[in-house]
Amino acid sequence: MKIAVFGAGGVGGYFGGRLAEAGEEVVFIARGAHLDAIRKNGLRVESVEGDFSLPNARAVRTPAEAGQADVVLLGVKAWQVPEAARQMAPLLGEGTFIVPLQNGVEAPEQLAAEVGASRVLGGFCQISAQIAAPGVIRHAGIPPYVAFGELDGSRSDRAQRLLEVFNGCKGLRAEIPEDILAGMWRKFLFISAISGIGAATRQPVGVFRRIPETRTLLRRALEEGAAIAAAREVRLPRDIVQQILAFIDSIPPQVTASMQRDLMEGRPSELDSQNGALARMARTLGIPAPTHEFLYAVLLPMERAARGELDDLEEKK
Repeated sequence: MKIAVFGAGGVGGYFGGRLAEAGEEVVFIARGAHLDAIRKNGLRVESVEGDFSLPNARAVRTPAEAGQADVVLLGVKAWQVPEAARQMAPLLGEGTFIVPLQNGVEAPEQLAAEVGASRVLGGFCQISAQIAAPGVIRHAGIPPYVAFGELDGSRSDRAQRLLEVFNGCKGLRAEIPEDILAGMWRKFLFISAISGIGAATRQPVGVFRRIPETRTLLRRALEEGAAIAAAREVRLPRDIVQQILAFIDSIPPQVTASMQRDLMEGRPSELDSQNGALARMARTLGIPAPTHEFLYAVLLPMERAARGELDDLEEKK
């Protein structure tokens, strides 16, 4: 199976790296110094599940250089999905399908608008990983897990083939859930809560989960997300908030979310696709989401600064 990994950061680099390590034909679409380093020295992954190197990893700058693939693993940031979709045509053969692994739940619809719904699966992953240096991915915690499936809940041969490929990899667990949409929303509730609170407090999960005031904020964020999911008829367990809190309590205390790291380091982030998306959905549904409204508002100046938009605001005064 030829697999194009569109976006070779923490998620794409780790899961694509494991697929290449298992002998699959993998091409990474990357950019900048990271691309240059992979081309020169290969890809190295430092992982709590075991380090490995891919000295001959194939990396290209554009989809046209990659050519048609059997499957595209989309590892770009959520806010980059529409642009990636517009660039994807050279990757698409007759049976090519796409698995988005973004934080959030809007990527399948954004992809379908550009390439057609029949090519798009639902997908998500769990991992704490990032680019540690050009050409180096560091997996710091959370057991690597990837899930995907047809958005209508049907079982398909293409999803099963991809599952068999992932099952041949070391250092991860793969699954086709019965309800991929519910799985995506479970991840969405989790990541939007820890991302927003982590970015607002500028602390790792081990700090804000144990302080009573911020733990209350964490619970409220999860409860609001669960209410939004229920209003949208997403089938989540009745005790979903307790389940996610238990998972948050189990992860290493030093873990930070990628949105938090991006904001703290002055880079554009997924704020609009996480807390912003939940706030928008709540307003559309006519239900309250004060925690996500607050988190979005208080973090928005950092996001605007990272995108170079504060000067525009000054000019409009």
